[in-house]
Amino acid sequence: MSLTPQDIERIAHLARIRVTPADVADVQVKLDGIFKLIDEMQAVDTTGVEPMSHGLDMVLRLRDDAVTEINRRDVFLKNAPESADGYFLVPKVIE
Repeated sequence: MSLTPQDIERIAHLARIRVTPADVADVQVKLDGIFKLIDEMQAVDTTGVEPMSHGLDMVLRLRDDAVTEINRRDVFLKNAPESADGYFLVPKVIE
């Protein structure tokens, strides 16, 4: 897939990236290289390869999901300028 200078300008506009007319050719070469690499990767036969979430074959140690802290809401609310019913009160910012 080869991109035209108009394609580069459109992509830059959509990505909100400023590409000067002098840089269009350089960006075009780099993007064409990326697309070539993607084509090469898609050509690899991955039949029988299990998907994985990490490059290393490892298992994460999990801990029990247990509460380890005490509820200190009342202590924290004492520092608030205003509070009500266990919540911080803040000024209204949206009408």
